Amino acid sequence: MKKRIFALLLAGIVAVSMVACGKKSAGDKSADKSTQETKASNNTLTIYVWDEDYNVPALKAAEKDFQQVNPDFKLDINIRNKSYEIERDIADAYKRKDFKNLPDLVLFQDHSIGKYIRRYSGSFMSVDDSVMDWEGIGKEKVSYSTINGVHYGFPVDSGTAAFAYRVDLLKECGYTIKDVTDITWDEFDEIGKKVYAKTGKYLICAVAPDNDLVYMMMQEEGLSLFNKGKPTIAENDRLKKVIETIVKLKKDNVLYMADSWDDYRENAIGQDKLAGVFDGNWILSSIQQVEANKGKWQITYAPTFSGNPGYASNGGSSICVTSNCRNSKLAKEFLSYTFGGNSADDGHSITYDEALEKGGVIGTCLAAAQSDVYSKGLPYFQNQPVYATIVEYAQHVPIVEQSDYHYECRTYMSQAILKVIDGEMTVDEALDTVQTQLEEEMKPNYQK
Repeated sequence: MKKRIFALLLAGIVAVSMVACGKKSAGDKSADKSTQETKASNNTLTIYVWDEDYNVPALKAAEKDFQQVNPDFKLDINIRNKSYEIERDIADAYKRKDFKNLPDLVLFQDHSIGKYIRRYSGSFMSVDDSVMDWEGIGKEKVSYSTINGVHYGFPVDSGTAAFAYRVDLLKECGYTIKDVTDITWDEFDEIGKKVYAKTGKYLICAVAPDNDLVYMMMQEEGLSLFNKGKPTIAENDRLKKVIETIVKLKKDNVLYMADSWDDYRENAIGQDKLAGVFDGNWILSSIQQVEANKGKWQITYAPTFSGNPGYASNGGSSICVTSNCRNSKLAKEFLSYTFGGNSADDGHSITYDEALEKGGVIGTCLAAAQSDVYSKGLPYFQNQPVYATIVEYAQHVPIVEQSDYHYECRTYMSQAILKVIDGEMTVDEALDTVQTQLEEEMKPNYQK
């Protein structure tokens, strides 16, 4: 039904265009050329993205999908090296109050969207008038791009986390995947100590300078490190417990603290140092690079302090429509139909299926994730329906307050944790230090 509605809408647009152009003379070649250029312009959108191997296949799949209802549609993809280059272009355009060089669409990391919409007011369009089932995408995912109750973004990839375990190593130590499901962090630590003693493998990993465990462990509990825009680090007993747990896991040889992203991906995972990985679902592609471990992994959700299922998110991105968009109606129709899942009314979405198959991109729309591609079992994970499971997890991730200073907070917290591990600070001193650092960083906003 949705496909037919979109087709009728687009057919109406084309019909009006044909009537408007029907008055030119049959021999007017310049008019033919002008019409062709106008038609191309009216059906082309430009977008800035990063990551040619991940995001680009998803966008090409979306272009192909939308061409089912608009055969003349084109997506002009401009690839940047890093996400910060896109953010820099937005900041520069805002400073000059000149948006004409911006593309129609930009891809943002989810944790950055709110910052740029708030700081650069007028740079992006509301997409509230889009034909969308926002409830069917996952409330936590949509929350990143919903500012003051207004929707500004369309979901691309899910950052929903999963905990992957080497079940062959667990079995060697007398455990199954059920033994690491619905457990507390203390129980996890005890299992991890036995796994390390028996196999020499760590049960969890974090990147030392960019430690995402703090955010994920807090989010599982429905907690943020901010309240009404201000940091709540010092004298935060729940956060203190998280830090104490991370330190204990490290000292018990349960946690491998990687020096860098390369150490995490290429060494810890690639050189087979881990019996468990807890991160955004995008890490699964790195796990699967080790062909020798095919059929030895399974996924579940993470431990919590209560022993209840732990749902969290780390990473993910969404597309925003810039104020320079030449055809906002087309942009919203395209994004609603593709990443919004409107093309999946028959249980099949080219956008979602091909983005997953060609780029490893897991989406968040429940309707689009009902396809055979999402539901199939993966041999690498003992035929678990991993993709459909992750989409189901996404529906349970708690919404917590986000901050424009998410990454600054992560940096300061990571530094503080290392000092606690090294015995240079107590946990209370570390939390006080991070609170002071963030308040200093945020001082200009406090003074407004």
